[in-house]
Amino acid sequence: MNLSVVLLSQCLPLFAQLKTKQVTNYSQSWVGINSTIRLNNHWGIAADASYRSNSFFASEFYTITRLGINYWVNDNLSFTGGYGHQWNAPTVKGWHTIANENRLYQQVILTTKMSNVTFTNRLRNEERWQEKIVGDTDTHTTIFTNRVRYMLAIEIPLSSKSYLPSLLISDELCVQMGKTIVFNTFDQNRAFIGLREYFTKHLYCDLGYSLIDQEKSSGYQYDRDHLFRLFLFYNPDLRKNRH
Repeated sequence: MNLSVVLLSQCLPLFAQLKTKQVTNYSQSWVGINSTIRLNNHWGIAADASYRSNSFFASEFYTITRLGINYWVNDNLSFTGGYGHQWNAPTVKGWHTIANENRLYQQVILTTKMSNVTFTNRLRNEERWQEKIVGDTDTHTTIFTNRVRYMLAIEIPLSSKSYLPSLLISDELCVQMGKTIVFNTFDQNRAFIGLREYFTKHLYCDLGYSLIDQEKSSGYQYDRDHLFRLFLFYNPDLRKNRH
């Protein structure tokens, strides 16, 4: 019996790979506000909220909020730990039950510059407890997964004039682990290209196009999301002595 279970666990991923890859395209919109408040040289608060919808705000896809505590080693290296909550709208037509998701997250951000080009590396780990919905009914049980995300963002000024935008290019790879993760250890890849416009030193926005490829639990089915994305950033610095 134990040998059969082992053989089956080894063969299932192979069966999934034999299936023809199926990609379903969607159009979505994604807006959000992000804020990092620096209280002193080492401590601060991070908060964000975003809303992702199908088509151009035709129906909700999900809403997420996060709150965290920041610790800066120096101006280029910071650590964050916090909590997030996500409300996932039903994906089946005619269903109405919202699936709640609780998260803990930890991340490290390293920012470097080469000439006038800024490179931002972000590594984030997420522990996720997702409500299990069956037949539009909350089962009052959760599924636990762990997800690791790595993002590289490159900001390239297009002019020496500060009122003109910068080019922003980023890519984020997400992988996940857990008892329920069999075929889709690769979760998704998020690519973005757009413009970053500064209104002040601490207030700016990103506007552009994002392409998200997400592998479904079957291992051969993928969602490809084409997104219009608009994020607003407000990062006040309340330090009296900057160094």
